[in-house]
Amino acid sequence: MMRFVFLITALFLASLNLRPVITSVSPLLGTIRETLGMSGSMASLLTSLPVLCMGFFAPAAIKLGSRWSIERTIAYCLLLIGAATAARYVVNSSWLMLLTAFLAGIGIAIIGPLLSGFIKENFSNPSAIVGVYSMSLVVGAAFGSGLAVPLQTAFHHSWQASVASWSILAFIALCFWWRPVRKARKPTAPAMTGALPQTEKNDLKLPLTNKRAWLLTCFFGMMAFMFYSLTAWLAPIVEELGYDKQTAGMILTLFTLVQVPVSFLLPMLVSRFQHRVVWLIGCSVMELIGLLMLQLPVSPWLPCIFLGIGAGGLFPMALMLPIDETANTEEASALSAMTQSGGYLFASLGPFCVGFIHDAAGSFPPAIIGLTVVVVVMILLQLKIGNQKFKHVRSREKVSA
Repeated sequence: MMRFVFLITALFLASLNLRPVITSVSPLLGTIRETLGMSGSMASLLTSLPVLCMGFFAPAAIKLGSRWSIERTIAYCLLLIGAATAARYVVNSSWLMLLTAFLAGIGIAIIGPLLSGFIKENFSNPSAIVGVYSMSLVVGAAFGSGLAVPLQTAFHHSWQASVASWSILAFIALCFWWRPVRKARKPTAPAMTGALPQTEKNDLKLPLTNKRAWLLTCFFGMMAFMFYSLTAWLAPIVEELGYDKQTAGMILTLFTLVQVPVSFLLPMLVSRFQHRVVWLIGCSVMELIGLLMLQLPVSPWLPCIFLGIGAGGLFPMALMLPIDETANTEEASALSAMTQSGGYLFASLGPFCVGFIHDAAGSFPPAIIGLTVVVVVMILLQLKIGNQKFKHVRSREKVSA
């Protein structure tokens, strides 16, 4: 029991560090631009650059995890995130600020796939444990955006102190990860019973030739495309409907808060009741309803709830699929690296596409229609993904959930 609590705490704390370095910047972006003399396009890199890093550097997780072990690699990346975040306290130029975003993005990119392997390796019911992972990500994102301005006020109106203070989370997490939570061992490499090919740890590669791996990557990309588009533009959409900035900000906060219980509970429900295609399509339909309601004369609070339920459910499902469809730790990390790498690269285009369509059309409805089309295509992909699952070989060292 103590080992289970320790592992869950380590997982929660590591996941908690993967979003505040990004979301804590957004509410302070105007002040940061004014202080550092950044253009609008350069300032946008503070949020888009880490997402791009999550796409470009995710494949590096495979080799680094094989060389140092999953636990040590996560510890090193937490140290990188903590150092990059703390460095923002002394930032005095736009390029230094962008460098901190780049370095933190690398750490986030590598930790993401490795946490999927960590879950696969250490828990007998990994699908249910994904809820802790995804909930922690959402909580970290919500704290980062919600506390940015209050922290600035508390630190005598210093935005540098506000954005740098999140480094404390990384150093707390390091207390659990610096000494690896379990000794690295050589994988038994059990044979796969599904579509993904068996690989040795030292020869582990992305499953680029596997059609199903590409299917999962496309789904992850569309899910993340929707999430980042809504996160970036939901408040401006609400403002265009005639609401003030404070109301728009509260609606965006509700959109994030709704995701917390959904992202925690849904993996448990899927693990208990199975039929994951029903849950996948159900969450997508929630997003579809929310998008349609944004174009109807109803209060935006209601579509915000539907959108939050949809986004909060799809994200843990996307994290869960690579764990479900592989038989061992190394293959879970490899498939997660592929889905997250390709997925985040595609997702980084989401906010740009919405902004481009808005500028061309002069309003948001055409962009909302574009997002609706993405959701419809995502539902078709989910039908292809289906309920297919593979038998898992359980290690005797795994702890029960």
